[in-house]
Amino acid sequence: MSQLTYLFRTAPHSHSSGREGVDALLAASAYCEALSVVFIGDGVYQLLAGQQTASILCKDYAPMFKLFDLYDIEHVYVCQQSLQQRGLTSEDLLIDVEVVDTVRLQGVLHNSAQLLSF
Repeated sequence: MSQLTYLFRTAPHSHSSGREGVDALLAASAYCEALSVVFIGDGVYQLLAGQQTASILCKDYAPMFKLFDLYDIEHVYVCQQSLQQRGLTSEDLLIDVEVVDTVRLQGVLHNSAQLLSF
């Protein structure tokens, strides 16, 4: 059972919740070993490789996702349906993830003691 699950549902750079979620996740990883990360809906865009943020005057925080290995964040799930609806595949993403169907995703969320949504 995962004690703490971070759920990313929003597109990056539309507001600060994505960046705040990554910051909180990396900080929590120092204290909690049972972490899961889930990307659904527009949240899958958080992991999209090659984001160009200079024109919107935002700092590109996507490279912070590459720190997951360093912080021992191993349970990273992406909704297969969300990827398909947006014409994306796991090869379009910045890091290696486990692409899961909605049934498996429901199981991950159900097994979470705490759920933080960003």
